[in-house]
Amino acid sequence: ICPIQFLEEINKWTSQHGVSPLSWDVAVKFLMARKFDVLRAIELFHSYRETRLREGIVKLQPHEEPLRSELLSGKFTVLGVRDPSGASIALYTAKLHHPSKTGNHVVLQALFYLLDRAVENFETQRNGLVFIYDMAGSNYTNFELDLSKKILNLLKGAFPARLKKVLIVGAPVWFRVPYNLLSLLLKEKLRERVQMVKMADLREHLPRDCLPEHLGGCLPLDMHSWNLQLLSEQNGRVDPVDELVGIPLENTSIHIPGPEVMSLAELMAHLNRAQRSGIYLEYEELRREQPPGTFTCALAAHNQERNRYGDVLCLDQTRVRLKRSDYINASFMDGYKQKNAYIGTQGPLEKTYGDFWRMVWEQSVLVIVMTTRTDEGGRRKCGQYWPKEEGGQEVYGHIAVVNHRVDKHAHYNQTTLELHNTETFEQRQVTHFQFLSWPDYGVPSSALSLIDFLGAVKHQQQWAAQAFSSQWRGHPLGLPMVVHCSAGIGRTGTFCALDICLSQLQDVGTLNICQTVRRMRAQRAFSIQTPEQYYFCHTAILEHAQRQGLLSANQ
Repeated sequence: ICPIQFLEEINKWTSQHGVSPLSWDVAVKFLMARKFDVLRAIELFHSYRETRLREGIVKLQPHEEPLRSELLSGKFTVLGVRDPSGASIALYTAKLHHPSKTGNHVVLQALFYLLDRAVENFETQRNGLVFIYDMAGSNYTNFELDLSKKILNLLKGAFPARLKKVLIVGAPVWFRVPYNLLSLLLKEKLRERVQMVKMADLREHLPRDCLPEHLGGCLPLDMHSWNLQLLSEQNGRVDPVDELVGIPLENTSIHIPGPEVMSLAELMAHLNRAQRSGIYLEYEELRREQPPGTFTCALAAHNQERNRYGDVLCLDQTRVRLKRSDYINASFMDGYKQKNAYIGTQGPLEKTYGDFWRMVWEQSVLVIVMTTRTDEGGRRKCGQYWPKEEGGQEVYGHIAVVNHRVDKHAHYNQTTLELHNTETFEQRQVTHFQFLSWPDYGVPSSALSLIDFLGAVKHQQQWAAQAFSSQWRGHPLGLPMVVHCSAGIGRTGTFCALDICLSQLQDVGTLNICQTVRRMRAQRAFSIQTPEQYYFCHTAILEHAQRQGLLSANQ
């Protein structure tokens, strides 16, 4: 009866959001993790989904780098034996982690993958999991507090497994303060299961034949082989873990409605209750969260001169790769239920004009959105990377750009450009939108003028995508549009957040601004640069709703 109740409730949600229903086996996994308490199992399911989406872990691809190398590093593994109660034993070896080389995003991907594979086994579902946090021989440089918090948060309430105990073994003296901080995160029930254990006392918790030799046991430890076996088994197999995230396997987007959504009335009530100061504090919490990924390529010495700002970098996991020189400071960003709806990028530098237009051509971009002027306050914010006057022509690398027409509106210019590829002799039309009423670090004086601008952009994008559909082989909802300001995070992030939230509002009548911004920052790091811009998202949506008659003026 329990699996039927669970599936009925969860599949109401999957049906509402247009994704595949959950299977019986998946239902049993979540129910067993919560001792067949249906309400707690449903809560666990959504916590699991939300955690993976928040960390940008949507589809695990274990045969692709950098996840493959992380899986084979031996940092995480599941031992080939069980404890006397039948529980699986997972091992994390802290001394193998080097934060300067591997970002949290990849580590968490590996943890999700290995634990998911471990709990596919019915015996593990029934008897639970023991997690050994092996700190023996580790230094402070191997430790990362934020990563440890995320691992414990995952284990305590966002993973479908019965957690029997967490044994922190061989902890150095300096770990006492971080441990006290970590223990504050834990509910009392779980705090009892987390124990710091000296190496010599570990056998009081697990017998010798369940422990590897370096932890005083008699088990030869081959951390590489179990993980390698999983990778070989995975080849050609669709991993059921992706089903649990609740989004289609192909063209998945991280922006889908989650359980913590708001109606317009609830958004209004939240804004009235929190006031500007409370929304600013909400933004500050988002700002403090570290990006779930690495910036290795953006930080490489030979790429430094391609970054307009040294502290605004693109994540390795979502960056756009050019076919030749490879690097450009640009990131793929999902839209509402649409993979790679945007390319968020910096205002092109003179030395990167050719890279910019090559990216536009390679990614089949038909609409460019510019939310800055080239110069503001006596400072250069963006290069003049297109011919400004009607009839003007410029050549950037192997892309020739011709300005066919400029239509000037109250708050923006719309320019029709024709691109000619001098290598393939193909040509393509691109529409360039430049919004003119948005001060740097500030917000537009009129929210509705920006929303009207967004509407004009969307209309052109839809028309251009339909005209180009016979040549497009990507996402069925259309091609990516380029969105940029100066750094490519403040005004760019605000524009994209408004588009995502308003699209969800139109689709299902709900939205969640905080969740949208958090997910967006996981793809284009630091998106939305100021608390004013975050607050503006709230007020702009409510102004739009009132104009549309969706919310009365006195509500």
